[in-house]
Amino acid sequence: MANPAPPVDPAGAGDGSGSRCLSHSYSTVDSDGASDSRIDTLEAVLKGDKYAVGDEKLVKAICALGEATAHIALLLQNYVEHTFAGTQNTSGDEQLHLDIDCDNAVFAAIRSSGVYAVAASEETPTETSVDGGGGGGAFSIGFDPLDGSSIIDANFSVGSIYGIWPGKGLLGRKGREQVASAVALYGPRTTLCVALPGSAGPKVLEVTLINNRSSWELSRDSIVLKPAGKVFAPGNLRASNDNPKYASLINHWIEERYTLRYSGGMVPDVYHMFAKSKGVFSNVSSEKARAKLRLLYEVAPIGLIVECAGGATTHEAHDGSVLDEVIDDLDRRLGVCFGSSEEVEKYKQFMFK
Repeated sequence: MANPAPPVDPAGAGDGSGSRCLSHSYSTVDSDGASDSRIDTLEAVLKGDKYAVGDEKLVKAICALGEATAHIALLLQNYVEHTFAGTQNTSGDEQLHLDIDCDNAVFAAIRSSGVYAVAASEETPTETSVDGGGGGGAFSIGFDPLDGSSIIDANFSVGSIYGIWPGKGLLGRKGREQVASAVALYGPRTTLCVALPGSAGPKVLEVTLINNRSSWELSRDSIVLKPAGKVFAPGNLRASNDNPKYASLINHWIEERYTLRYSGGMVPDVYHMFAKSKGVFSNVSSEKARAKLRLLYEVAPIGLIVECAGGATTHEAHDGSVLDEVIDDLDRRLGVCFGSSEEVEKYKQFMFK
């Protein structure tokens, strides 16, 4: 007989208001790693000469994502039971207690920062006020708190995805309007990759959580994608069964002896490109297998990182950056190609001819 499901704060299922993650409260979950020191170290990186982020509120907004990431890292390290909460997200996927706890952890961090007005996530797919009613929030955020929960049983790497927009509201916006985005990767290390598209020129950096989650250290000062690279991650591979153009592209990659790096998780598969400074990631639809990537929670934030790193992006079905797609529905889904500029161009030659 399966073990009983651990308790979940019912107030946190679907609205990000939960105050507890199983037996841990968010205020005491970091007793072995001081929150203040984490914020100080990440703030120092962002404000330093290399990146010179001068907007104090933006620094606070990004540091809040560092706090959320650190909380989620601890949750992942201490989860044993793969248990379901008895609820579904808008995709119809059964939600794990872990999904809801990670969602609550992000909401807690962004509320505490005092700089966000509105938030929406894959688990809480509504524009939710997070400014405490004061109306002083400078930013809105769309996020996926735990990307890859379907592969977590195998102890694969998983991630979190965050996109920050200026002002209040997410509907009607484009990815190109983001003032920053980030993706966290949880594996042997916990890392946070941050895109800064500011007027001084786009930059992408990586920090690593160290010293028992007590501080962030700059681990890569500049992430740049080379124009070409024979590494591929073909998402939604089943679509190649009834999409002959996709099947032809995949055969090309194999015939040209590309290296396959695919785990089934979007974050680790795209992050591998950042680690190797090259490659291509695709997620393509067919009549029988539609792409499920969300523009707000996944595509726009990661698309910003890819383009800030010198790479390219395109909608799966037409030639155009994903950053120019309008978020006309919080659940809008699409297929994509991300990666080295020449590899994305090769995708277009096969898929748009």
